Amino acid sequence: MVDPTLAEMGKNLNEAMKMLEDNQRKVEEENEKKYTRKDIPGPLQGSGQDMVSILQLVQNLMHGEEEEETSQSYRLQNVGEQGHMALLGHSLAAYISVLDRERLRKLTTRILSDTTLWLCRLFRYENGSAYYHEDDREGLLRICRLVIHTRYEDYPLEGFNVLYTKQPVIYISSAARAGLGQALCNQLGLPLSCMCRVPCNTMFGSQHQMDVALLDRLIKDDVEFGKLPLLLVANAGTPGAGHTDKLGRLKELCEQYKMWLHVEGVNLATLALGYVSSSVLAATKCDSMTLTLGSWLGLPAVPAVTLYRHEDPSLSLAAGLTSSQPVEKLRALPLWLSLQYLGHDGIVERIKHASQLSQRLLENLKNLDFIKTSVEDELSSPVVVFKFFQEYSKRDQTSHAAQASTIQHPIISNEGHIYDTFNQWLGEQLAQLVPASGVDVVELEDEGTCVRFSPLMTSAVLGTEIQDIDHLVDCLKMKIPVLTSTLQLRGEFEQEVRRTVSLLYIEDLGWPGLGVVRYNYHSDEKNDDKQEKELEKINTELLKKLNELESDLTFSLGPEFGGQKNCVYIGMVTEDLDVSELVETIAATGREIEENSRLLENMTEVVRKGIQEAQLQLQKANEERLLEEGLLRQIPVVGSVLNWFSPFQASPKGRTFNLTAGSLESTESTYVSKAQGTGSTPPPTPTSSLAKQRLPGQKAFKRSLRSSDGFSETSSISHCDDLDKLDQRPSNLSPGQEQGPLEVERAEEQKEAVQAKTDTEDIHSDQSPPDCTKAEDQASQR
Repeated sequence: MVDPTLAEMGKNLNEAMKMLEDNQRKVEEENEKKYTRKDIPGPLQGSGQDMVSILQLVQNLMHGEEEEETSQSYRLQNVGEQGHMALLGHSLAAYISVLDRERLRKLTTRILSDTTLWLCRLFRYENGSAYYHEDDREGLLRICRLVIHTRYEDYPLEGFNVLYTKQPVIYISSAARAGLGQALCNQLGLPLSCMCRVPCNTMFGSQHQMDVALLDRLIKDDVEFGKLPLLLVANAGTPGAGHTDKLGRLKELCEQYKMWLHVEGVNLATLALGYVSSSVLAATKCDSMTLTLGSWLGLPAVPAVTLYRHEDPSLSLAAGLTSSQPVEKLRALPLWLSLQYLGHDGIVERIKHASQLSQRLLENLKNLDFIKTSVEDELSSPVVVFKFFQEYSKRDQTSHAAQASTIQHPIISNEGHIYDTFNQWLGEQLAQLVPASGVDVVELEDEGTCVRFSPLMTSAVLGTEIQDIDHLVDCLKMKIPVLTSTLQLRGEFEQEVRRTVSLLYIEDLGWPGLGVVRYNYHSDEKNDDKQEKELEKINTELLKKLNELESDLTFSLGPEFGGQKNCVYIGMVTEDLDVSELVETIAATGREIEENSRLLENMTEVVRKGIQEAQLQLQKANEERLLEEGLLRQIPVVGSVLNWFSPFQASPKGRTFNLTAGSLESTESTYVSKAQGTGSTPPPTPTSSLAKQRLPGQKAFKRSLRSSDGFSETSSISHCDDLDKLDQRPSNLSPGQEQGPLEVERAEEQKEAVQAKTDTEDIHSDQSPPDCTKAEDQASQR
């Protein structure tokens, strides 16, 4: 019989999860981005709300902004039944905490002992104790306190005075996660001088493994200065590249100086498999290790576990690794439920599946050109790190070496920065195209920017399968040609832009694309603000016109933060790009915009001057009319009577303003011909005149593959036309007049030269044009 309360709790949890995971519900005004009235917090209702209304509010808060936090909504869809068991554990922990003290003590002891025993057997850590914590750094912090209590016997009484007389030293690898050493010092109340970062190997072995020989020298130096080597933090899978330190040698060194060895890393998950590499297997002999089972098994809200070996329970209690409060022991309850639900085979299968995904990707990467991998063990590496890298040929290296004495090639000099930018773009593209793969971008000290695939941290949550890896490889194959062609044409684009007078090349190593160009506005004015506004106007219009062209290129204003102003950023390109045509089009379009702008400004100035001149001429015409008509005719009454008795005949005089010529003209011809003259022809509007004739369907800036064939056909036809012209009789001769000897000889030489050139091209062609055959027949008849 099941406790009705437990049954009701499980039922309520199941209904709540179904309601929260239902993403198909229609939300009113889902496209409205502004906050509505229901989103504004208000006072608590006096009568309260039911459970359905509260869960509906939680769902709206979780899925209200669909464009944000898409990864989290995807994770909720992959929680699964094992995730529900972990969530049920939190509800049960709250329910169990209300039991009486004796029954609660027995229940928590059983849960804690079972979970610790299962984890120690599963990860081959014999005779170990466990500490369950929410923050994955909390376990290491408690271990440091345990070691301080162990090495400093008077620490409970003297406190920091004991540490002052003999300063402790904690050693961590330079490849450890960022901020770990500073966090430990802040929580322990130690100065940063107590933290020693050990460099990784630079000559032999992996570039991400701790240098054991250098560590030995550092420890000796600290001992000579009166310091106490306290603890060493090693990695079984570095956060960046997933490499494992030489744990066997480090353990021997720690035993020599009586140091504590703590190990953490994603590779510890492989201890549950049947085959474990010797480097990772050495972690079972360490003094403590931290396991993050939540990400490895896809369990939400389960605690991390720190397994350790220590014989004195009182010191463990003083360090906070054990607690006398039964409620704190209930942290293991979600993990206790999840481990039982999955079972030994289910746990091993999930970890094994993640390792198979890494091997599948690594095997495919070996067959790809321009891809460089950085893995520690190709046979059993759970983390795959790769990057795009293109080596220059010997011919390119020779030519670049010849220029090294004067000007260093831009691609060679900035090679590292350019590859970092390109790999950053590659990682972002792969993560966007295949979100289920879980790839991300990582910055490594020696390799630079790389793409990392760590399925032990993502596959269980994202539900990554083999087909996702195949899709990832296909997307990578599509991106490699784009990267190689862009890298090759980047230098050519820079040279073409620098040779163009009106363009300015902008060096931006953080832009993943062909390059950055700015149209350089020339002005003699000294007003910098006006020039800046004019420059912005021209380049904005230039960007608009380039985007209107039918091409595969992407033109933009650059990144939102950190980009140059008033520039045109050109994205990734393909190998068939005609760089010279692209640069010429940009320059011509910019000149067209500038000339149109100047034409408008000049027209405005001309109109203004024309209006002033027209006003002066109208004033002059009024004065002349006053002189011709006389003063009496200007009086209203007298002038009307005078005009009636003696009408004044005056020729109509007027002026018209010609916008094209920018001048005032007389309207006398208009009154004579009863029609307005057209004036001079306006000048043509400046255009780029760079639109090359393209084949049907061919986009802009593409090199035509049929250009050579078209050239040969055209030349053959033109030679045949020349032959027909030579066969014709000159028109300036009379019917009875003949050509002179010199003229006949010169005409025959020209005819033989054209005929020989035509015959040579006909040898390389399959058939002769009909016009050429007709010309040969006429020549033979003559």
